[in-house]
Amino acid sequence: MGDRGGASGSRRRRTGPRTASGGSGGGGSSGSQPEDELRAAAAGAGADAGGGGDARTPDAAPALTRTPAGEGDGEGVEHSDLRCHRVQESLFSSASGFSNYRGILNWCVVMLILSNARLFLENIIKYGILVDPIQVVSLFLKDPYSWPSLCLIIVTNGFALAAFQVEKCLAKGTITERVGLLLHMANLITMLCFPAAVVLMVKSITPVGSVLALGFYTVLFLKMVSYYQVNLWCREYKAKKQAASETRKANGDVVSGGVKYPANLTYQDLYYFLFAPTLCYELNFPRSPRIRKRFLLRRLFEMLFFTQLLVGLIQQWMVPTIQNSMKPFRDMDYSRIIERLLKLAVPNHFIWLIFFYWFFHSCLNALAELMQFGDREFYRDWWNSESVTYFWQNWNIPVHKWCLRHFYKPALRMGVSKWMAKTGVFLASAFFHEYLVSVPLRMFRLWSFTGMMAQIPLAWIVGRFLQGNYGNAAVWLSLIIGQPVAVLMYVHDYYVLNYEAQMIS
Repeated sequence: MGDRGGASGSRRRRTGPRTASGGSGGGGSSGSQPEDELRAAAAGAGADAGGGGDARTPDAAPALTRTPAGEGDGEGVEHSDLRCHRVQESLFSSASGFSNYRGILNWCVVMLILSNARLFLENIIKYGILVDPIQVVSLFLKDPYSWPSLCLIIVTNGFALAAFQVEKCLAKGTITERVGLLLHMANLITMLCFPAAVVLMVKSITPVGSVLALGFYTVLFLKMVSYYQVNLWCREYKAKKQAASETRKANGDVVSGGVKYPANLTYQDLYYFLFAPTLCYELNFPRSPRIRKRFLLRRLFEMLFFTQLLVGLIQQWMVPTIQNSMKPFRDMDYSRIIERLLKLAVPNHFIWLIFFYWFFHSCLNALAELMQFGDREFYRDWWNSESVTYFWQNWNIPVHKWCLRHFYKPALRMGVSKWMAKTGVFLASAFFHEYLVSVPLRMFRLWSFTGMMAQIPLAWIVGRFLQGNYGNAAVWLSLIIGQPVAVLMYVHDYYVLNYEAQMIS
């Protein structure tokens, strides 16, 4: 065996054809075997070994796993090393299935930081330091001895207590459901009209203070609608149980345990709901077992830090850009208007993202932790939205839950079509957006209302023609460009109405 292997090694060094003499186990002479045949045999060794052809002897197998002379691979290289290619896709091809682009994401973050750092440095060089925390106080107060916004917020207690007393009377049966409905409607309408009238008539109230006060009234309005409807459902449930067969135990709760109607009609229950970070009322809210002090401190620190950051960015970055945009609007220089719009888009969107984190994560989580409110789903992954509809359903979960529970589903139960119910939701949202902008500015231009209603055709276009990443890009583009357009329109009209008119007079 060793002699045969040595002879085989000697024969591989020959360049011409060779003849094999008979030997032990050879059984006769074999014909000429060129190097290309040996190479083909080496490549197909694995296939032949498992096939149905002639089996190789153990002595012959090592010869087929050697590299032919002149190939440069040397002695003793396995036949699997002769091949370095296989069928495969490039990583950027969708067929490759590759999805780990973490390095590219980090690169985008670095580029974003560098580009915004350059813009911020350019702003500092051009305008100097404009941040003035003392000036923020003037946005809320014109007269230090007059606090109309705070007074309006305190008055909200009267509307909440009025709704509470109506519910107490309904639970006792001293008034009918029709009378209770009329009283609630009068209370709700007054809840929206009264603060608007005060803002329009009292000149000492500032736009920022007005937005804050009207925001409280809007939240209270939505909460009181839910408070009335849930208690109404409890009364209906209780009446059905009482009318059912006596073999069933009649009770008025809407859950298996906990507080039952009308035991929920207490001041403690009412004010817990008023301060809870939700718009939808329940008799038994999910509660967390304890207050996590470290978690609460982190959220409070974030609230303080991002408040200062928002104020600084608005004063240093956004206000100068808006002021420099007035001249192109007056001259109707469209190229300069577009340039100003794109320049405003970056700080506006950055501030909007910070505000989202500050309010929906820091503020609402801090409030929920203090009140041991268990449901912390204040937002979902709206940043992955591939449609406009998905964005509006996931970026503001408290409002979405309210619209779904107290507007959309009741409309469907009344026989309204899904498309009309969705349109109604957008119409209500457009009204409150305009209410929170036009009333504090004391001018009615309907830019915010139009922008919200424009979401309906935009949602159809994106859902019909853009899918996947293209739909996600369209959603981001609408957020980045749409908001600065509305901001510039309102600021321009406010500037013309208040400052140019004063200069002319």
